[in-house]
Amino acid sequence: MSKPWRADLPADPAIRRILVIKWSAMGDVIIASALFDDIARAFPGREIHLNTSPAWQGLFAEDPRFQRVFAVEWRARGRRIRGLLDWLRQVRAQRYDLVIDLQCNDRSRLLLGLLGLIGGRIRRRLGNRRQWPYTIAPAELPPPVHTITRCRAALEAGGIAATTPRPVLPMAESRRSCVLTLMQQYDLRSGRYAVFLPGCNANGYLKRWGADRYAALANQLRQEGVEQITVIGGPDEVEECQRIARQCGPWLVNLCGQTAILDIPLLCAAAQFIVANDTGTAHLAAVASTPMLVLCGPTDPRRVKPLGDNVITLQADLPCVNCYRKTCSHHSCMTMLTPARVLQQVRRLRAS
Repeated sequence: MSKPWRADLPADPAIRRILVIKWSAMGDVIIASALFDDIARAFPGREIHLNTSPAWQGLFAEDPRFQRVFAVEWRARGRRIRGLLDWLRQVRAQRYDLVIDLQCNDRSRLLLGLLGLIGGRIRRRLGNRRQWPYTIAPAELPPPVHTITRCRAALEAGGIAATTPRPVLPMAESRRSCVLTLMQQYDLRSGRYAVFLPGCNANGYLKRWGADRYAALANQLRQEGVEQITVIGGPDEVEECQRIARQCGPWLVNLCGQTAILDIPLLCAAAQFIVANDTGTAHLAAVASTPMLVLCGPTDPRRVKPLGDNVITLQADLPCVNCYRKTCSHHSCMTMLTPARVLQQVRRLRAS
């Protein structure tokens, strides 16, 4: 008989159809892709479905680990009640034997609870908290806890070995061809260029190291023999990348706005090294095994570090670090990370 809150789920032949829930945020979804590998390996021959957010559904559209990937929109105004009902309808219809809730917030717990009330209860319910409606969960871990540590503990409570060391995303050949064309267009030669990820969501601007510092680092690295540097970003980061490019020579390639989301791991895989802010894009870059330095200011590197032993973090030694504030009058956590100090870490990264 299984101990309370623990079970050997892979050994249960009654588990034939599995639902995995992971909605957001981008970085957490990318980290969870390592757990998806663990789950697929633990349940060969079973049918596994993924429920994610519409923004990330395309990341897994051609993923052989899942027989179905679906998303329900409920964040848009006027869609919340309709989205909730749609989710309940879809999940109830599939008659899952096991749900693995990697989201584990009030909304996912509420939905799973409501599902039971309308006759769609899933017999085995795995989460990372020992509370309703879960039947399998680990003991509470002392903070601060990285999301991967918490989720691995949850899988292990269900008898699922959680050992995949870095994110895993399938890459279609069409994307590889697009990246190869882009590299040829800008003469980016494998192993001869660096990647900067200097942005982040506009609402989290305090996590940005700053365009002037990135430009200073780029010029110093150029003097030390780095042939080319490319900056990559999304819509919120166009101005930041342009400011860096204006302070550098033609050897800096600004690809901001020119890449699809799944191009980024491929471009990073061919790079010599990566320097990034704490941003979802850094987690995407961690799909590659390329050495990466992540600069942390108001966020705790023990909780936000991208997955992989190729990733190191740098943070100023200040009493106010890890404040997670949205506004700040001095931004000392980033101004104390001078280009010279970051350059020292990049040198170590390149030598490792």
